[in-house]
Amino acid sequence: MPQAPVPPRRNDLREHAIDLMVQAAPLAGMSRAEAEVVVDAMKPLHVLADTLLFEEGDSADNDYMVLVLEGQLRAVSSAGIPDGEVVITVVGAGSLLGEMGVIDGGPRSASCTALTDVKLGVLSREALLGLIEAHPMVAARMTLGISTVLAGRLREGNRRLRTLSQVSRALQLELDAVHAVNRRLLEEQIGRGA
Repeated sequence: MPQAPVPPRRNDLREHAIDLMVQAAPLAGMSRAEAEVVVDAMKPLHVLADTLLFEEGDSADNDYMVLVLEGQLRAVSSAGIPDGEVVITVVGAGSLLGEMGVIDGGPRSASCTALTDVKLGVLSREALLGLIEAHPMVAARMTLGISTVLAGRLREGNRRLRTLSQVSRALQLELDAVHAVNRRLLEEQIGRGA
């Protein structure tokens, strides 16, 4: 008779989190032992599907980042569009989110919602500062990993901005051409009536 799947034990989830942390910061060269120290500094959090984890513009209680252990999250920005939003990214296991918050504690730059039930490891700014004191090399690798993620997002944002600028320029040329045709037609209309 088939047996029901056994939910992962806390220790299994911890091992999974350590594996994901090593993968999340590959350019930082974080070893498994160093990832273990970081994971032990994190607090586990289970979030149900459709739960708002944080909201764009939040300026309170935002000095933390998360490592997605299981499930999917969606980050969106209002992008200054009334009643609209732009999907920035959908992330799953192994992704880091909220890194700017753990670095500067500034207002959230996007809203983040759980698409599925999600298990997270939460690293607070206080925990990161504790790592800096107790394990400076681990903290250095962690901040290098965070910096790498932020640099990647900045590069992607710049790429999107260039694309948007090119589309905007092409649309402006089209509008200018239509305006010129309309002006010519209007002048012809006025010339016939004179």
